[in-house]
Amino acid sequence: MQVRDIPNLLTGIRILLVVPLIYALLEENYLLALWVIFVAGISDGLDGLLAKHYHWQSRLGSILDPLADKLLLISSFIMLAWLDHLPYWLMLLALGRDLAIVLGGISYHFFIGPFEMEPVPLSKLNTLCQVLLVMAVIIAQLPGLDILQLTDWLIYLVALTTILSGMQYIWHWGGRAWRLNRTQKTNAESRRRRPQSTNHG
Repeated sequence: MQVRDIPNLLTGIRILLVVPLIYALLEENYLLALWVIFVAGISDGLDGLLAKHYHWQSRLGSILDPLADKLLLISSFIMLAWLDHLPYWLMLLALGRDLAIVLGGISYHFFIGPFEMEPVPLSKLNTLCQVLLVMAVIIAQLPGLDILQLTDWLIYLVALTTILSGMQYIWHWGGRAWRLNRTQKTNAESRRRRPQSTNHG
């Protein structure tokens, strides 16, 4: 292990935090769940800061970092829906969007070409809204705290950004695939039309 691997190590720790987060929610220990999310947030910010400041970015990190975020959010959504703190339709909407993005990425890789993991702008907003919703729902379960009205607003905001970001992914990557495919067809047609040289020697 090298020093430049520290960001990936922190990301790996964040992935492992999925287990205590699920345990805390299963036990309805919302204070512990909040602490787990807090530690995950600190590690997320720290690994991003180190990677950018010291130029320790890597291909593995670009894959693991969003994967860690998604695993934590998906686990939270599933558990909170199972505990009746989030509507099932919202959980299914979020899972459906992520599944569509993954399948789209796999299809693009095999049928179009390699691509870099780059979230569209609305996806970043959607992730932020999901994080705020999870934290708001968990905080609402703590004694003496009533922020249910805020969670209701966040539920619809998450639903809206989930739909819009999914549409933006389709527009962005679908358009890129169409343009690349069109370019490849044009190049292939140009090669077919190019007169072949003959050797009379």
